[in-house]
Amino acid sequence: MTDFKVAHEILEICQRLHSRNMLAAADGNISYRVSDQQILITPTGLNKAFMKPSDVAVITLDNQILSGKPSSERLMHLEVYRQCPQAKSVVHAHPPAAVAWSVAYPDLKELPSECLSEVILAVGRIPIVQYARPSTQEMGDHLRPFLPDCRVMVLARHGALSWGESLHEAYNGMERLEHSAQILMYACTLGGLTSLPAQELDALRSMRAKLGAKTL
Repeated sequence: MTDFKVAHEILEICQRLHSRNMLAAADGNISYRVSDQQILITPTGLNKAFMKPSDVAVITLDNQILSGKPSSERLMHLEVYRQCPQAKSVVHAHPPAAVAWSVAYPDLKELPSECLSEVILAVGRIPIVQYARPSTQEMGDHLRPFLPDCRVMVLARHGALSWGESLHEAYNGMERLEHSAQILMYACTLGGLTSLPAQELDALRSMRAKLGAKTL
């Protein structure tokens, strides 16, 4: 049975993502684990900005459909929940600047975190996950080496994924990712990327370790 309070919160996050140009048309999907076996997830084929709470589907951790028409990319979400017991929510969107980095620099393994203190403090690092065809188990398989250590990731030539111990932490990860990707992109157009000094990077990483694993 759909938890309509959570469904309303999912719709609110979808509308925020849409308003910030991180979702277009039927792109993206959001899920929330309401119990050990039951997961709410946005539907397939609908514009997330115009969803109703009743559109939210319900699935199990072993991919049984209990109600609705769940996202075709649910296998990726389920892999996160299997690998990260503390995960309560997964957000998958298509933030333009973040995805553009993976298109322009296909050999790049992660966004250049050494340029920005906030990337290190808020998420540690942001890897770029190898491309996989959408809606396949391969998407989840490619995530596995980065779980549970990384909570924010670019999906090469496709989108991005963030997860958290709450719906809002998962959303914050997506917002943090796109904001950082835009700053880095602007820096490139203004003359190029520069790194913080090595001593400062060490200090920031030490601060991050003390802050804990959550996305800030």
